[in-house]
Order: sequence, then structure tokens, then C-alpha cells
Amino acid sequence: MRVRSFMRRHIAALALWLVAFAAAAQDAFPSRPISLIVPFPPGGVADIVGRPFADALSRELKTPVVIENKTGAGGGIGMGFVAKAKPDGYTLLLALSSISILPAADKVIGRPPLYQLDQLTPIARLTADPTVLAVRVESPWKTLQDFVDDARKRPGAINYGSSGNYGTMHMPMEMFAQNAGIKLLHVPFAGAGPAVVALLGGTIEAVASGPSTVIPHVKAGKLRVLASWGDKRLASLPDIPTLTESGYDVVFFQWSGLFAPAGAPEPVIAKLREAARAAASDAKFVGALSAVETPVQYLDAPEMQKFWASDAKKLADAVSRVGKVE
Repeated sequence: MRVRSFMRRHIAALALWLVAFAAAAQDAFPSRPISLIVPFPPGGVADIVGRPFADALSRELKTPVVIENKTGAGGGIGMGFVAKAKPDGYTLLLALSSISILPAADKVIGRPPLYQLDQLTPIARLTADPTVLAVRVESPWKTLQDFVDDARKRPGAINYGSSGNYGTMHMPMEMFAQNAGIKLLHVPFAGAGPAVVALLGGTIEAVASGPSTVIPHVKAGKLRVLASWGDKRLASLPDIPTLTESGYDVVFFQWSGLFAPAGAPEPVIAKLREAARAAASDAKFVGALSAVETPVQYLDAPEMQKFWASDAKKLADAVSRVGKVE
């Protein structure tokens, strides 16, 4: 009997130890490398923000945060991958505002959605820059009015590149074209990086892109910016008018944010929020964005959720107005 009693006590103690060990293991997040999915090719806004942010997040979490570029479907492949990933905090997403557009576009097109918004949990917003309209310096358009006048004379003759149908380079241009009463020819690419390369090489004639992808080429004397989709002029481009002040009622921000699969444990989300907040003020991260004249515009999860909900509704309405795009 004494042996049985001892064994019962021993088993009970072992069970308690295992419970404590499991709890400690959960508290120890992260205990292995984290994958940060960037759903676009290198060279675009998501990659420009994601790489220095991953480095800063690695320092805060004291574990490697490894960038993985999962491209395709205007970002939908990578976003869908994270939406369906195990919600343990080890697979994260660096998304742009197109995250809100694609499910609405799937509905308009009538195709099965790659993901739904409620499959993803916002951790933080990192940046929020308006799109800018860029052309080559040797183009005939010196001003926005030059561009519009030419487009009205030659419907469908001026082409522009994007990161894919309904992406953050396609939608703002379609919104502008509708408002201005012009018709442009859309040429989709796999991401912003390839589209800008095509513009520089003369394959296409214009892009609507985040400032960080074109400003280095503006400084190098290769590209010219005609307008921005902001609600005010950019500090980095003070001489460039907004579409609104030029008489076109169109505003579009290409923001970037950190997301996790929905259902991740609250302690894990709390740890990621804390680390993201610190990483967003990391000197190297801020410096890397300053180099491309992109300010950090941080929002923590609660504020980000409100911002995202409002922005998603606005963009879904815009997709409905644009309608089905071939």
C-alpha cells in the first residue's frame, strides 16, 4: 500500500511538473525562428518596409525573423498562406492595403476567395504613404494636366504597370481614371519592383506606386512624379500637387501592416504587439525608411483594427465601382 501511495504521489507530482513545463514553454514564445511572409517580390513597398522591420523584430524577440517572398495573385497567394497557417505566432504577414481589396475583388469577379479578412489579426500598422504617379523624365508629360489631356485625346493608348489586378498600384489608377474621365491601358506585373523596372526600361509609361519605390529614381534623375493620392502634399515631395487639389476627388494610401493568423493565443499576440511597438521605433528601422523618405506611422492593434475596418469598407466600395476587370 505504501508503494502504491508513493507511486500515486509521484505520478501526481510529475503531472503537475508537466503542466508547469507546458505553461513555461508557452510563456517562452518565441523559442524558434519566425517566418515573415511578404506577398510580393523584392523591390516593392512591402519588401522595402519588411526587411528592416524583420531585422528590428529579430532584435526585440531575440530570435531570427526570416523574410519569405510568397508572390502571386496581386499578393493573394502570400496572404492566403498566412490566413490558413497555424495560429501560433511563428508565421506572420507583412501586408499592404491590398489585403482589404482582394476579397472584395474576388466577390466582384465571382471566384473563390483566397482568404477572408476575419482570418487575419492585425498586430500593428507601420507606414501609411499615399500613392504617387510616376513617369520617365523623358516622357512628354511635365504636369498632371499634360498627362490627363493626352489620355483624353488618345483613349487607351497610355499604359501603366501594376503589381497585379486590384492591387495597390492598380486600384488607385483606376479610381483616378474614372474620376478624370480617361481610359488607360493596364499592364499587370508580379509586384511593384518588376513594374518599376519595366517603367525604367521603357516597357510601360507610368506607375502609381508608393513613394519609397520611386523616390530613389527621382533623385537619380530617371523618373518624374506628377501627382500624389494624398490628402496633403508629401513632405518628401513638397512641389508635387495632390489629385484633390488638382480637381480630382481621389485619395489612396498604400499602408503597410503586420498581421498574424486569427486565433493566435493572446499571450503570443501581446508579445508580438510589444515587440512590434519597440521595433517600429528602432533606430536602424527608422533610418532605413528615412533613406527612402518614408516616415513610420505606427498604430497599435486596437487603433489599427479601427483604421483597417474603415479603410476596408472604403476600398470595397471602390472595387464595386470599378467592377470586373479582365
